Amino acid sequence: MSVPLAQRSWKELVLVKDHPMRRIYIEKVVVNIGVGEGGERLEKARALLEELTGQKPSVRRAKKSIKEWNVKRGEPIAVAVTLRRDRAVQFLARALAALNNRVKASSFDNRGNVCFGIKEHIMLPGVKYDPAVGVWGMDVCVRLAKPGLRVQLRRRRRSKVGKSQLVTKEEAIEFFQKILGVQVD
Repeated sequence: MSVPLAQRSWKELVLVKDHPMRRIYIEKVVVNIGVGEGGERLEKARALLEELTGQKPSVRRAKKSIKEWNVKRGEPIAVAVTLRRDRAVQFLARALAALNNRVKASSFDNRGNVCFGIKEHIMLPGVKYDPAVGVWGMDVCVRLAKPGLRVQLRRRRRSKVGKSQLVTKEEAIEFFQKILGVQVD
């Protein structure tokens, strides 16, 4: 009898390869709600994201002005939260359950990242509709990594890593199928 994904520790969710430096794990899960404007709608999205993830989200600002959409540079337009370890696994289990454990193959990129959208937050298990909040869609991005990749990303003593330390699209698909039990279409 297997343990449900939401009840497993992040340390258990590792795709073991032939060498310890080749094992694949979930580095982080980023959840984003794009509102397109500041004010009351942005605050509702922030409160919803905090309720869903149990973590305080950060406000994202527009990088450039788009006159047609009435967006000015520097204006708050979205909220996002980065989840790591057990919180990431628990939210990812709920997000995948909302999609019936199915992800398109086109959602995977060549660097081990997987991004998919949830059309309505009420699709998540255990979430009920609240008229005061409304209905929000969200983007969920999962970053897979191998040990040693931090060397390329850290601020101090940054260095290059070989291509074998990067997660490929095929390895990411294999991780989702074997470890998370997701059907890739």
